[in-house]
Amino acid sequence: MAENAQTAMVSSRPMRRLIVLTCLIGSVSLCSESSWALEFTADQVTKVNGRVQKANVYYRDAMWRIEHQVMGPVNISIVRKDKQLVWMLLSRLKRFKTIPYHSDYELRIKKTLEGEVSRQEIGTEVREGHPTILYEVTTKQGELITDYYQWVATDTQFPMKLAKKDGSWILEYQNVKMRSVSDYLFNLPVNFHPLEEFDHQQSDQPSPGLSFNKEDVPCES
Repeated sequence: MAENAQTAMVSSRPMRRLIVLTCLIGSVSLCSESSWALEFTADQVTKVNGRVQKANVYYRDAMWRIEHQVMGPVNISIVRKDKQLVWMLLSRLKRFKTIPYHSDYELRIKKTLEGEVSRQEIGTEVREGHPTILYEVTTKQGELITDYYQWVATDTQFPMKLAKKDGSWILEYQNVKMRSVSDYLFNLPVNFHPLEEFDHQQSDQPSPGLSFNKEDVPCES
């Protein structure tokens, strides 16, 4: 009897080690999943009351770069939420303007919408090879209630398209590629100078310097 008990104790030690090892592996996996950074590139198409704006987006968690395909002084925005600032690049002049970060620059890439009060699955659709679920979502901001349609890819859990139910506002992501994005895209080019220096240099000139208006900046909303 004693010999059998001793044998059972000895044989249980490897089992305990296996259980501990399995728990450790599971913990590491959970940590890896929780620390996984979302990185992707995509083409962004925004339609507001029939007006179309296009941009190329490079994203990594708390920073993203938007290359605007529209006419205007600002053709690139580098949003650094981690630094709570936004750099507006005027490539033609090799100048940049720094402004404080605001939630208006947040990309709509989360499944849950701000102020969401209800969500109902109403269908399925394949978009650019991705199977998606179509939802009708209602949000409430103060007294304002807005209904949206949202297409979420089931393979990547990425919201491919978001549209107001009345069709007045549509945001769509095309050519979405989940891949790593280089650091240099989120940093200032070394040969760019602050726009304030340009304004200061032009202040002594008889002709007015370049003005920078917030209306010239395409905001993400």
